[in-house]
This record gives sequence, structure tokens and C-alpha cells, in this order.
Amino acid sequence: MRTYDFAPLWRSTIGFDRLFDLLDETQHRPEDNYPPYNIERLGEDRYQISLALAGFRPEEIAVTAEQNVLTVEGRKSDKDQHEYLYQGISARPFKRQFNLADYVQVKSATFDSGLLRIELVREIPEAMKPRRIAIDGGASAGQITQKAA
Repeated sequence: MRTYDFAPLWRSTIGFDRLFDLLDETQHRPEDNYPPYNIERLGEDRYQISLALAGFRPEEIAVTAEQNVLTVEGRKSDKDQHEYLYQGISARPFKRQFNLADYVQVKSATFDSGLLRIELVREIPEAMKPRRIAIDGGASAGQITQKAA
């Protein structure tokens, strides 16, 4: 994999620290594909993350949202002691983090048939939404008067 030098961008941008930190972090983090997951776009401002968590129960999974990071952690309880001849279903502990854009919030999480589904929505505050500005034009401001010759 290539590594990129973001120094030229640091010199000419202001306020993009978080973006550059995220890009730098993804270059240096080893790739871990467990547990497998999908990220779907359900609408213009709606998303869903689905994680395949076969062998886990809802009480063994923790979903936390803090600032712009969504963390999903799973740890099997030790009370399920089995003697496996072959264990093909992985049940190892995991911690998966997703970086969320500004104003993206977790709405709900459901667990059904081994799939954890987390619904996300982007809710931009009214003060941040674009608004139309009325242009005030007085009666004399827009009129051109002609003088009689």
C-alpha cells in the first residue's frame, strides 16, 4: 500500500485536521475484516450498518456513540464452555469503529438472526441549513424616473 505525505495540504488548509488525521490513521492501521459488515445508503440522509455476528447474543454486544465515532464491541461470555472438535464460527472478541461525519447520529440498533443493524441519520440543525435571504427593494430604489424635456 502507498503512503501519502499530507504536509502540502497541512500548509494550505485550515480546519481539516480531523480529515487528515482519519486519512493518516487508515494508512497505518492493519486491515482486520472481522466481523464482516455492510454499509448501506437507505436515502439521502439515512444509512445502515449491518454486522454479521453469528454466535453472539445481544447482551454480549455493546454499541456506543461518542462524538463522531461509533464503536461496536463484542465479547463472548465465559460460561459457554464447549468442547469443539472443529470451530468454524469465530466468536473472538472484537472492536470495530466507524468514523461518522458531522451531524450523523445513531437512531436505533436491532439484532435479529445473527445480524446487528444500526440505523444512522444525518440531521443538520436548522441554523446550519441553507436559507433564502429576502431582498428588500424600496419603492424608489428600483424605479428610474424620466424628466420631461
